[in-house]
Formats: sequence, structure tokens, C-alpha cells
Amino acid sequence: MQVIPTTSLDPSNFSLELQGKDHGKPGISLILIDAAPGRGPSLHTHPYAEIMIVQEGSATFTDGQSEREVGAGHVVVIPAGEPHAFKNTGDERLKQIDIHVADGFQTEWLE
Repeated sequence: MQVIPTTSLDPSNFSLELQGKDHGKPGISLILIDAAPGRGPSLHTHPYAEIMIVQEGSATFTDGQSEREVGAGHVVVIPAGEPHAFKNTGDERLKQIDIHVADGFQTEWLE
């Protein structure tokens, strides 16, 4: 068992990031999202699947063609190569866990 304090994770704009390759955990990486209203990543893809677990708040997810409002208690599954983005469209902070099925992050930004 390995315990990794969140204080040791890499900070980003509105998240903390853990790349499995940096912690001896091949095959999985994750992002702990804590985004203020209006915040979220622009349209992008990954060459691997991503699973997003919305814990608090709500967000609008898009695949670049359609949008879907998603709230706490929902799981969003993004297949490898599918464009996606989300934005906190609620009035409170968006807290979500994004699981990347990869040793590290590989992102192609489309916007």
C-alpha cells in the first residue's frame, strides 16, 4: 500500500494532478478538480479513456457538437480519442475526480 498526500501532488490551474509514472503506479493517473464557476478545460482529446466522477457542483460537458449538464453523483466516461471539454456552469465549486487510464497525461488541445 502506498499513501500519497494531496499536498505532494502537482498543482494546476484548478486541480491537483497525480501521474502514475511519477509514483510507481503504471496504467493510471488522476486529476482532483476544484474549479470555481466558469472554469474548466477547453476542447481536447487523449489517446486513452478517461473517467470523470462528479462529486459536488455541476458542469456542462461537450464533445464539440452537443452539450450535457452533469451534476453530483454522476460518472462521465470518455472513450479514447473522443473530443471533450467541461465548464463549471453552476453557482458553487465543481469538485470532481478525473481518472486517466495511462501512466501520464497525453493531451491534444483542439481549442
